[in-house]
Amino acid sequence: MTGWRIRVREPAWRQQGKTPDYRFSLANERTFLAWIRTSLALLAGAVAIDQLAPNIAPQPVRIVLCVILSLIGASLAGLSYRRWGQMEAAMRRDEALPFSRVMLFMTIVVAVAAFTFAVLILVAR
Repeated sequence: MTGWRIRVREPAWRQQGKTPDYRFSLANERTFLAWIRTSLALLAGAVAIDQLAPNIAPQPVRIVLCVILSLIGASLAGLSYRRWGQMEAAMRRDEALPFSRVMLFMTIVVAVAAFTFAVLILVAR
């Protein structure tokens, strides 16, 4: 008996245009993986704050911060796959790569989180 196989439907955009140069596809994949690492870092930060820094803020504040970081990390993971597909589709059709506001949003989120935690660390002392 052979193992179970899960069939994942191939996206429609993979049938369009021509296959891009593999170097560009691999670069797009590396970018996707970097976004996934960022997502995991946000999740790890949320867990670390909850488990390793119980005195950084009152429990309700800490929980809200951890939930926000977790939700942003989960959202980023989903958006990263979507963005990877959009980039691949654009390369196949020889179109300009689509613009995304996600990078600006993530910059703001990380800056606000860093500032918030800096203030909490200073106040907790």
